[in-house]
Amino acid sequence: MAQESRPNFIIFYTDDQGYGDLSCMGATDFRTQHLDALAASGARFTNWYSNSPVCSPSRASLLTGRYPGNAGVRSILTSHRTASGLPPEVPTLAEALKPLGYQTAMFGKWHLGLAEGSRPHDHGFDEWFGFMAGCIDYYSHICYWWMNQPLEVKQRAGVANHRTNPLHDLWENGDEVWRDGEYFTDMVAERAVEYVRQAAKSEEPFFLYVPFSAPHYPMHAPQKYKDRFPDLAWDRQIMAAMISAMDDAVGAVMAELERQGARDNTLVFFQSDNGPSRESRNWLDGRTEDPYYGGSAGKLKGHKFSLYDGGIRMPAIMSWPERIPAGQVLDEPGVAMDIFPTLLAAAGGDPAAYELDGRDVTAMVAERAASPHDEIFWEMGQQTAVRRGDWKLVLNGQLVEGAPAEDDVFLANVVEDMGEQENLAGARPELVAELRAAAEGWRAGIEARWATEWQPKLAGDRRVIAESAAERGLA
Repeated sequence: MAQESRPNFIIFYTDDQGYGDLSCMGATDFRTQHLDALAASGARFTNWYSNSPVCSPSRASLLTGRYPGNAGVRSILTSHRTASGLPPEVPTLAEALKPLGYQTAMFGKWHLGLAEGSRPHDHGFDEWFGFMAGCIDYYSHICYWWMNQPLEVKQRAGVANHRTNPLHDLWENGDEVWRDGEYFTDMVAERAVEYVRQAAKSEEPFFLYVPFSAPHYPMHAPQKYKDRFPDLAWDRQIMAAMISAMDDAVGAVMAELERQGARDNTLVFFQSDNGPSRESRNWLDGRTEDPYYGGSAGKLKGHKFSLYDGGIRMPAIMSWPERIPAGQVLDEPGVAMDIFPTLLAAAGGDPAAYELDGRDVTAMVAERAASPHDEIFWEMGQQTAVRRGDWKLVLNGQLVEGAPAEDDVFLANVVEDMGEQENLAGARPELVAELRAAAEGWRAGIEARWATEWQPKLAGDRRVIAESAAERGLA
């Protein structure tokens, strides 16, 4: 099959970028000119969701087309080198595209397992560069995450004495590399541009996954980007600078696509993994006591870790000049797990050959059809949520991580009340009963599968982790 008949694919995926942290989504204190241009060239979504309010499960859903619990990843994965992650038996989009003749590459943040067998090359990526843990210092590429964790967390993972052992985490195709002092976002841009330059010359199409770490903590940005926003408060200045660096990286990749004559037949998708973070992890300047206030969920309620829409409704864009009309703003609901079947179908593959919870949204973006979803579900800790049409129900909704639930039951029409300000549960008891039964029934299915299929595997992984830690004198 000639390349002209099969589109290339690029996924840009950002980290902890809120619904309000994009100028085409309403930010007024900084501009994301390249992402705004991408939105103008295709469809911008106003009701697009992540499958989770935290990193690892959201990435698992994007790459597997499944709900996190059905993909074997329900929570943030640990960041030590014996940590397993996405189960090898769960196919990724990269693995599904390779039999169709696609070149595959990933540059950026993985966070789906560090152990051998869990790395990007074990999940279908021919070429990759980046880090595998949850976050790194942007200049030294060291992960300090374990140093900040409570003792009981480290004991459960078998790394109780890990406090004094920060982890260098920069890799190229499975080999550790050192590029101390180079800004990570710039390195990702450099590799992505070079990949497009080379892959576009091939007879075979390509799939490029670019999961930026920005604007996840620590809040680091080059001075030239901070200088663009001298009048912003510190928190917001750093956020604007980090996002601007990422926006320029997107612009560089898109410019290379144009130079290679590959733009029209490349489907480009962009979204964030979850809502803005309040976590304080600004290691270099000592600001570790106060939560970070730089990110914005716009008019939405909540942030990272929450199943109110601020934690899961994302800025998202899809552009494919050959198929998707330009200048669209789409209000129909979609979710990250829809990307697997959508791209696979566009490549000429058969989504029905895979276990998928996502749905092909091609008709929604190309023909303005209705959403293929009747209902979309979420879970996080004790929280469970469902959206059906304009209505969204949240059970045990948590506004701030670690705090008690805000509401046992919260019902909102998220079209009329996108900020989920008014709880209509008392006024609509029959609807609450219907949605609650649906949400709890879905969650029961996730829990049952977890207990019988994934939990035994995880127990085995923990034994391996503990044995490895003991051998290295860490437990």
